Amino acid sequence: MAGQSVGQIAPGACREEPHPHPAHYHPFALPDPHPEPEDDAQDTAALAAIRRGDPGAWGDLIQRHQDRIYSMCVRMVRDRELATDLAQDAFVKIIKGIDSFDGRSRLTTWMTRIAMNVCLSKLRSEKLRRHASLEGMSESRSGDGGSDRGMELEQSREPEQTSGVETHEDRERVLAALRLLDPDQRAVLILCDCQGNSYEQIAVVLGVAVGTVKSRLFRARAALRDAVERASRDRLGSSSRASSSSAPTRRP
Repeated sequence: MAGQSVGQIAPGACREEPHPHPAHYHPFALPDPHPEPEDDAQDTAALAAIRRGDPGAWGDLIQRHQDRIYSMCVRMVRDRELATDLAQDAFVKIIKGIDSFDGRSRLTTWMTRIAMNVCLSKLRSEKLRRHASLEGMSESRSGDGGSDRGMELEQSREPEQTSGVETHEDRERVLAALRLLDPDQRAVLILCDCQGNSYEQIAVVLGVAVGTVKSRLFRARAALRDAVERASRDRLGSSSRASSSSAPTRRP
C-alpha cells in the first residue's frame, strides 16, 4: 500500500475474482469515477422516456446501471447472493420512487443513495440481530460451562485465501479489514476510494454535510489502517509460532 494515504484503499484492492454470472463480469472492477457527459445525457433521455410511459426505457436504464449497483452491494456485504438480493431491492425502490427524483443531483448519485441505504439498513439489522442472539446465548448458557460455540456466529467470515503473490495477499488483507469496520465507515471508504466519488457526491449519497464526510473518511481510514496492521501482526505471530513448533529439537 506504499504511496497511498494512511488507511486509504489502493484501487487494486477493490478488485476480486470474476463473478460466475455473467462470465465477463468483475464485481470489484472500478466504474468510471467521472462519467462522461453523454452518460448523464443518456440518463436524462431514459428518465424522460420513462415519464412518457415508454415500456422499454426501464430496461435500458437498469442495464446500464446494474453492474455498478451490484458491485457496490458486493463491496458492502461481501456476499454475492446477498448482494444480488440487495441490488434487486434497490432497483425496486428506484422504480417505485422515480417520480420523487427532482433533478437536484445526478440520477446516478440518487440511485447510489438508494442502493447504499438498502445495504446499510441490512447491515445494521444484521448487527442488531447478531448482538441480540449472542446475548441470548450467553444468558441461556451461563450455567452450563460457558460453551463457546455461539461465538461462531460472530466469526462467520469466509476464510482468507492464501496466495504467493504479495499484491493478492495485500488485497485480501485490506478487504478482510474493510469488512471489520462499522458499516458507515465502510460506506464512505467504498464511495470515495473504490468508486472515486467527490466529497459533494458522497454527502448527497449519505445525506450528511461535506464536513461530516471528511471527518468520517479520516476516522474510517485510521480504523482501516489499524485493522490491517493488527491482521499483519497476527499473521506474523502465527507464522513465527508455526516455525518454532516445526523446528527440529537439538539434542545435547
